Amino acid sequence: MRARQLEVFCMLMRCGTVTAAAAMLNISQPALSQILLHTEDQLGFKLFNRVRGRLVATQEAEELYPEAERIFSELGALRRRSQDMRHGRTGLVRIAASAPPSMSFVPRALTTFRKAYPEIVVRSLVAPMVNIVDLLRNGDVSFGIVMNNMPHHDIEVETVGQVSLVCLLPEDHALAQRDSLGLEDLEGETLISYRAEVLPGQLLSAAAAAEGRDFSPAIEIDGSITALPFVLGGLGVAIVDGLLPWQQFPGVTCRPFHPEISVPIAFLTRKDRPLTGSTALMRDHLYEACNAMCIG
Repeated sequence: MRARQLEVFCMLMRCGTVTAAAAMLNISQPALSQILLHTEDQLGFKLFNRVRGRLVATQEAEELYPEAERIFSELGALRRRSQDMRHGRTGLVRIAASAPPSMSFVPRALTTFRKAYPEIVVRSLVAPMVNIVDLLRNGDVSFGIVMNNMPHHDIEVETVGQVSLVCLLPEDHALAQRDSLGLEDLEGETLISYRAEVLPGQLLSAAAAAEGRDFSPAIEIDGSITALPFVLGGLGVAIVDGLLPWQQFPGVTCRPFHPEISVPIAFLTRKDRPLTGSTALMRDHLYEACNAMCIG
């Protein structure tokens, strides 16, 4: 019994009339009757008898029906799953992001994405940019989110936003009363900030040189979140990105840094591997969440 024959048989068993079964299957009554006759010819026995205008299942049909219904249900599930896959509504999404996006707009994107597609599994990793590039190249993730838009020969880099640097300091610090802070205000303070090899460090070094000042952090960091315990411990004042939700951490406050320095936010994908439907859907939600929190 072929799949279409199975559908006709099960629908006739459910509905009891050719008219109702044909309507449910969205085919004509003559077409359905023809499929039934062909099925009975192949089987070598009748499945239904006509009694006063209705179809009455034969004993053979009654015996076949439970197994046929099980297979019919599985075919329906398979059809729905294949349709979901075609439209990107199922599967596994694997993303990796550096700490600031992971703690800011990625959770917002995941919230809306999970509401829309609860059947899609999301695997989210937090890693530095250099590791995210390696994860993409190795196929361990299919989508990366970093705060650096430097080019890579095999990676598609799309700048989707930017975020300004801020000063992070203890909430009871004397400088916390200022509306904004610059390098001139931080003279005499122990400075916690990015090492010169990472992009924010390069941008800060250039801004300091333009003012005739020196940018030499006493405590160097790669990622902004690592500055938090140092600031809380009273070790100094930090210049970090403003993407992290610093207001959620008690004991610290942040102030705008001047001159304004913006750090790019970029989405990374492999050039040789197109996104699956589910990952493309996740990207759309990340776009929206990023745009809601960052400068375009």
